[in-house]
Amino acid sequence: MTHPHPRRRSSLLALATVVAGLAPPASAAWEPTGTQTVRLHGRDGQSVAIGSVSFQPRADGRTGFTLALDHGRLKDFFLSMKEFKCVEAPDEVMCHVPYPYPQPGTVGTGDLVWLEHSLLFLFKRPGEFGAKLWNGMYFKLQAGERGLVGTPQAIDLNLISAPPAQPGVPPYRPALRDDIAPGARWFERLTIE
Repeated sequence: MTHPHPRRRSSLLALATVVAGLAPPASAAWEPTGTQTVRLHGRDGQSVAIGSVSFQPRADGRTGFTLALDHGRLKDFFLSMKEFKCVEAPDEVMCHVPYPYPQPGTVGTGDLVWLEHSLLFLFKRPGEFGAKLWNGMYFKLQAGERGLVGTPQAIDLNLISAPPAQPGVPPYRPALRDDIAPGARWFERLTIE
């Protein structure tokens, strides 16, 4: 077995260092840290900051989260004998529906389901009275480079009108959610960044 001459070996090492320096830096993936802003994005290109999520590491390796809505940005609506915090858009009102049962309030690598369940909404037309719970929205979250991006899915909020049979299991599994056609709802996206 032959070994490269020491001068040639140092030339190869120098070339490898230069090439490595020219490589683009690896993009940083989103991490659940600190306090990040929750925004709803309308189909007109405008966004509304509706609150924030604070992330705290836990000893078990998961990350706890706390959702805080910005009540100054949301309007009170009294629907079906219950008060909701809502955002008004030109042809739609979207109201936050807090998940009403105990849940761990954690996320993990590739597991954002309890955060998704904390961001449930219902929508209605401005002139409609009452809350139609079958008009629910669930934002399926995916991690990107800058934050989380939520795609809306249709759900029936009547499912959570009674306590779940299995309290520690998130009720809105994929089979109970339907994709929403682009442009069907005013708020087409939710981001956390």
